Amino acid sequence: MEATGLAVERILEQIDLFKGGVPPIRLNRPCTIHDGIVDITGPEEERAAFLASYDEAAAEGRFLKFVPASGAASRMFRDWYRVIERGGFDSEEKSTKFAQDLKKFAFFDDLSVAVSRKGDNIQDLIRGGIFARIMEYILTPIGLEYGQLPKALLKFHAYPGGNRTALEEQLVEAALYVRDGNRICRLHFTVSNEHKKGVEDYLFQVRGDYEKHYDVRFNLELSTQLPSTNTIAVDMENRPFRNRDGSLVFRPAGHGALLENLNRARGDIIFIKNIDNVVPDRLKPTTVIYKKVLGGYLVALQKEIFRYLRLLSEDNMVNKELMEEIGDFCQKKLNITFPAGFKDLSLLDKRVFICERLYRPLRVCGMVKNEGEPGGGPFWVDERDGTQSLQIIEEFQIDKNSQTQRAIWSSATHFNPVDLVCGVRDYRGRKFDLHQFVNRETVGISQKSEKGKEIKALELPGLWNGSMYLWNTVFVEVPVETFNPVKTADDLLREEHQP
Repeated sequence: MEATGLAVERILEQIDLFKGGVPPIRLNRPCTIHDGIVDITGPEEERAAFLASYDEAAAEGRFLKFVPASGAASRMFRDWYRVIERGGFDSEEKSTKFAQDLKKFAFFDDLSVAVSRKGDNIQDLIRGGIFARIMEYILTPIGLEYGQLPKALLKFHAYPGGNRTALEEQLVEAALYVRDGNRICRLHFTVSNEHKKGVEDYLFQVRGDYEKHYDVRFNLELSTQLPSTNTIAVDMENRPFRNRDGSLVFRPAGHGALLENLNRARGDIIFIKNIDNVVPDRLKPTTVIYKKVLGGYLVALQKEIFRYLRLLSEDNMVNKELMEEIGDFCQKKLNITFPAGFKDLSLLDKRVFICERLYRPLRVCGMVKNEGEPGGGPFWVDERDGTQSLQIIEEFQIDKNSQTQRAIWSSATHFNPVDLVCGVRDYRGRKFDLHQFVNRETVGISQKSEKGKEIKALELPGLWNGSMYLWNTVFVEVPVETFNPVKTADDLLREEHQP
């Protein structure tokens, strides 16, 4: 327990969550355009104003790019591992397709070299239909070892001058929209302990070429998930599960554990984007322009919030007209709903309530039209005080036994591509303590297997779900072209990832 750094009180809290269960989120309705989701495809002058706000903040060095990059590549290759186990594909059609597609992968050149080093020839293996052997060369230590690498270090895209990993594509993106007036680009990657050195070495190897090509300097930070963010495992009777030596079993707690990394990141306004959501250069312009628009939208909104907070901090400035103006702003721009009886409160009580609601971190989240992709989505959620709030909700959080809740979930028009811009400082320039804005009831409980025994595992509130539950939240529609994740090897064959 000491090795994890977890306090006894926190462990007892976690055990209580296992015992009491997790209350489901109550959906009110899905967010739609003009009802929780902002449409920024309007007048060109409006977008130009957001871009101007972005340019000003970028020049001042306010932006940081935060990339969760600890995801293992092994999950991408589940189907290929089955092929290795079987000794080949289970149909001629699949064999033929793999033979035709293999050269389309950006790692093909590296694969060919790795095969040659072992005295084999890649063309001979393809002609002979020895596909299980080829996959061993891709996934195991005899070749590229992709099954043991993080996604960050996989070759994603092919270019005439050399092929790029997902990590390199993130550097290029940053050079296009995170650089400041001194041409410095600030990035923070979260990586696993196991792969930290490999990522550091790779960045050291490639950064110079991109700095020279894009005339920038990268200011890079790497962090790992802290042991203190792990959660205790319990047996099916909610008793702490132990190893054979009697020590307690702790498990990684999902992407919500990265809140600690985000809290420590040295940023003012932080872009968050997953490592695998990148595209080749030919498709980057759309991504870049909407990143700038989202960033500018946040800057403009934050400027208004800060102005109102400064006015509210001065006693002689507070009057009925100002409170009505700020209340209107809260409702129309920040989707804040007021509790019943708010209008009957005294001026002082209204001021206290609104100050508390405005004095929070701010996030602007891109949302993409729902085309059947798995993942969370934007919803209006009913709160215990009778108000509603905007939240990114995952399916496991709702009451699936409720036909009404299932119907609301199924009627969602948009989903969450993990495309966030976060304002993490207050109007005085001080960093918020992000732990103060978490809904700790939004954990996830799942059943796992540990050493052949069934256990329960606890995931902390998701980074963009319950960990940001009490933030001020704005959803903005962005084009589906900005969302091109790589979840399986076959995703790399999609047109969006080809030259």
